[in-house]
Amino acid sequence: MSIVVRDLRLAAGLSQGELAERSGVAQPNIAAYEAGRRRASAAMVERLRAAARPLPHDALAAHRDELLNLACAHGLSGVRVFGSAARGTDGPGSDLDLLVTRSPGVGLLSLAAFAERAGEMLGVEVDVVTDGGLRAEHEILATAVAV
Repeated sequence: MSIVVRDLRLAAGLSQGELAERSGVAQPNIAAYEAGRRRASAAMVERLRAAARPLPHDALAAHRDELLNLACAHGLSGVRVFGSAARGTDGPGSDLDLLVTRSPGVGLLSLAAFAERAGEMLGVEVDVVTDGGLRAEHEILATAVAV
């Protein structure tokens, strides 16, 4: 298990301290798992694996252009982010909340397909809201920022 912990941490580009902060596991324990001084249970490895997943705002920054192209291919424009990723308070378990404008004729199946493909691309769950049904003073419209 020591190699698994080290490999998942390195694959995520995290230091032991960063993984400790995200997972709530003390850094000396992570060091002990990696050095083989302690054995990580399957549950602990899964906890660390979950903590090593990309943060939504980082995934968005890394794949911005691909996401915009994907949106366009699904008849969507005006892609904006809101919620924790927009505020910079997202964590390993956070999703990515996107606000989009639908082209005429774009239905729920296209929205669902976009959300699924975007999630696969980014490695995080993606929720999509359309702006067509929101009142002008709605909090989402007020807080959403362009991708």
